[in-house]
Amino acid sequence: MCELFGASFSRETDIRDHLRKFYSHSVRHPHGWGLMRRSADGLTEIIREPVRATGSRINSQVVEETPPQTTALAHIRLATVGAVKHDNCHPFTGFDAVGRRWTMIHNGTIYSGRQLMSYLNTQSGDTDSERVFMYLMDKVRECQRTGALSPEQRFRLIEELTAELSPRNKLNLIIFDGELLYVHKNMKSTLYAKQLPDGYIFSTQPLDSEEWEDLPLARVLAYKNGEKVMESSRSSSVFVPNLDYINAMAAMNI
Repeated sequence: MCELFGASFSRETDIRDHLRKFYSHSVRHPHGWGLMRRSADGLTEIIREPVRATGSRINSQVVEETPPQTTALAHIRLATVGAVKHDNCHPFTGFDAVGRRWTMIHNGTIYSGRQLMSYLNTQSGDTDSERVFMYLMDKVRECQRTGALSPEQRFRLIEELTAELSPRNKLNLIIFDGELLYVHKNMKSTLYAKQLPDGYIFSTQPLDSEEWEDLPLARVLAYKNGEKVMESSRSSSVFVPNLDYINAMAAMNI
């Protein structure tokens, strides 16, 4: 499976050491890496490459040149659905009907999702993760027919989306809408948070030996400027891996 990294801070913070530790896990996740960051001139950048991060000269240069951030997303890919190519690397990003930029990273596999099948002929790559993002963006635009959405409305939309897509699927997500960072997991011990003086970092696996919080199952958490600002109630859709799933994951990590 893939691994996720996210950050939300109250002030611009150096994340380069966190990124180095995170990307070092790519030895077991060699099929691509990606990063959402703010550049030195304040623009959002999405950088993706379909190679192992620890074997990439671009990755090391990008990490070293990353300025302090308030929000960031990073991803390393172990391909389970879709070919090893640029279009299948995360993060996925796009704009809604009012010009708000949304960015998403996913860890998991969609086994059941008929509502996603219509995107097979229009997506750029061939991953289920991209189809989840396309469905999300269509849902956002549909809700914007009467105007822009408030933070609370956007949060409820993410809550509804995760509840809809979680049954029988592994759906670990970190999503950024330009203001709020949403975090969701529905499989035990697959996404952790660490509180720092100025905010939080999130990772599929703890990045050091210090104390990390195992995030709650089947809840959507929203963060803004390094603080948790919203939390949903728990849904019933917890993903429990069966023996076939466990054997398949073990085989891919040999």
